[in-house]
Amino acid sequence: MNLPEVVSDLIEAQNNFDSATYANCFSETAVVYDEGKTHKGRKEIELWIKESNEKYQSVMKPLEYTANGTSSVLSAECSGTFPGSPIILKFHFDIIDGQIQHLKVTS
Repeated sequence: MNLPEVVSDLIEAQNNFDSATYANCFSETAVVYDEGKTHKGRKEIELWIKESNEKYQSVMKPLEYTANGTSSVLSAECSGTFPGSPIILKFHFDIIDGQIQHLKVTS
C-alpha cells in the first residue's frame, strides 16, 4: 500500500504508543474529531492520543487507502483493550504541505 509519509509516520507512532511523534504529524492548528469530541491544536492532540494510548493500547493495521486531492481515507483494523476489539475504523484526513490539518475517525 502506497501511503503518504505523514500517514506512515502516524501509524508507526500509534503502534509504538509515541504520543509526541503522533502529534507532530499534525499542523499547529489541526483539528481531530473522535468519539464525539473535538481536539484542537497539536498540544491538545498530543494529550488526547496519550490518554487514548493509556486507556486502549490501540494498534493500527492499514487495510485500504484512497486519496482525492488533499482529502484521503485510511481504513484500518484497530485492536487494543477496548470492547469489541478488533474493529475497522476509517480515518478521514486532510493533508496539506505534508501535515495533517484535519482528522475525523469513524466506524
